[in-house]
Amino acid sequence: MLEALAAAGMGAVLSFGSMSVLGFSRRTNEGRDAVIRLTVAVEAISQRLDVLHVDLKADRIETFKRLNYMEQRVSRLEAFHQKDLPPPSPFQPCPS
Repeated sequence: MLEALAAAGMGAVLSFGSMSVLGFSRRTNEGRDAVIRLTVAVEAISQRLDVLHVDLKADRIETFKRLNYMEQRVSRLEAFHQKDLPPPSPFQPCPS
């Protein structure tokens, strides 16, 4: 009888040990999957930020090009105004 009780206790210990190992293994797999998902998400966000940066840079270049053109136009108008000459044609298109 004592042997049966010892065998039952040993079986319980082995069952508990195997269940903990399986649970730990499952949690490790879930953690690895979560890290992979987060890594993919960060890479996607990084690519989108790179595209946004390129777009903002292009917009900034266009904005400053137009601003430079307008500053040149204002300078020309001021120069003509100081010399009492007729202003240049206002219908010159802005360079793109």
